[in-house]
Amino acid sequence: MEIFGWVIVALIVAVPLWGVLLYNALVGLKNQVGNAWRQIDVQLKRRHDLIPNLVEVVKDYMSYEQETLEKVIQARNQAVSATTPESAIAAEGLLTGAMGKLFALMENYPDLKANENVSRLMEELSATENRIAFARQFYNDSVMSLNNAVESFPSSIVAGMFGFKQAAYFEVPEPEMATPKVDLR
Repeated sequence: MEIFGWVIVALIVAVPLWGVLLYNALVGLKNQVGNAWRQIDVQLKRRHDLIPNLVEVVKDYMSYEQETLEKVIQARNQAVSATTPESAIAAEGLLTGAMGKLFALMENYPDLKANENVSRLMEELSATENRIAFARQFYNDSVMSLNNAVESFPSSIVAGMFGFKQAAYFEVPEPEMATPKVDLR
């Protein structure tokens, strides 16, 4: 009977300890997803700051393309005003598409392609897009870890008890995944 008593005491101590460890792991994963989103947010802010400068430089050259420039600014404003990761992901997809159209139109303006300010802004945007891609990869890896923990047994029990939810991946729509080819030489 003494061994049976120790087994019961061990279970009484082990089960809550196990629950605390799983809870703490879920909190860590949730915070990692939040941190990863903040890293994307920093790069998106940089992108949002560069776009008006680019539009301002190219608008004099592209006087016949005002509709495209307005769409870029409108998409940028929607992206800036997004308040949740889900709405930001959707808005960034629209912005990427609008920027792709702008880059394609810029090919028709040789003087614009030769402009030093445009070249510098394009380089900065390209570097920013690379940073966004790396931050998005880290975010999606963090989301996968959290989602695996929320769905996997036995951590799914603790996740359900404390309201841990799956996070959304940062996915770019397929047509917008292609990088527009821009030659500013």
